Amino acid sequence: MWSSAPSRQLEVHPDLPVPVEIRPMRGARRLRLRYDDHRRVLKLTCPLRTTRRAALAWAAEQRAWVDTQLAHALPGEPFAPGAVIPIEGQDIRLVWAPDEPRIARMAADELRCGGPQSAFPQRIETFLKRHALDTLSRETAEIAAIAGVSPRSVSVGDANTRWGSCSAERRIRYSWRLILAPPAARRFVVAHEVAHLVHLDHSPAFKQFEAKLFGHFASGEVAAARSLLRRLGPRLKRIGRGD
Repeated sequence: MWSSAPSRQLEVHPDLPVPVEIRPMRGARRLRLRYDDHRRVLKLTCPLRTTRRAALAWAAEQRAWVDTQLAHALPGEPFAPGAVIPIEGQDIRLVWAPDEPRIARMAADELRCGGPQSAFPQRIETFLKRHALDTLSRETAEIAAIAGVSPRSVSVGDANTRWGSCSAERRIRYSWRLILAPPAARRFVVAHEVAHLVHLDHSPAFKQFEAKLFGHFASGEVAAARSLLRRLGPRLKRIGRGD
């Protein structure tokens, strides 16, 4: 039970990348969360009757919103010559050279591109989106065959709050930024969305099926892959943004 006096306590939750300052308020009627960019903490106000455990659990459920706030608050990492970005979890240097083809290409640990330098960022993003669609389409087909299902379509976009989605019409859509993540993190999302072709919920049956598909697809545990994506997510969402 909170005291009636104003209270500010910093708490840590394993599913959140920054601490939470819980602020019980006598007049508060609901839970509210905002991000303090200067202090790098989440400020959560809640009614006095809210327990610390319930407040933290609610804050953890807002993880997608938190990641968006962090992505917007921290400096972007534009696609610029000389920048280093992760591709499939490996550091790759972006190189512009006037004698290179206009279509970006991988060469060892470099992603190289020619043409007008002003078009360099767009050409790099086009390469990454194409690579993401090719990779995710192939991996989705592979794991869907194991599951005995077939999606109607696979596409990529750049949603701020979701790494993937699966509609009732069996259309799967991924964030192209998954191609930046290590393969295990990417494949966790693929297994998750393919599992939704069988279970359009997050029931125990869904969780069990998700784990089974992931086990066929990658080494390690679902929880570890999920945790890895949560940890890397804020940076991945900043890449390619900013001037």
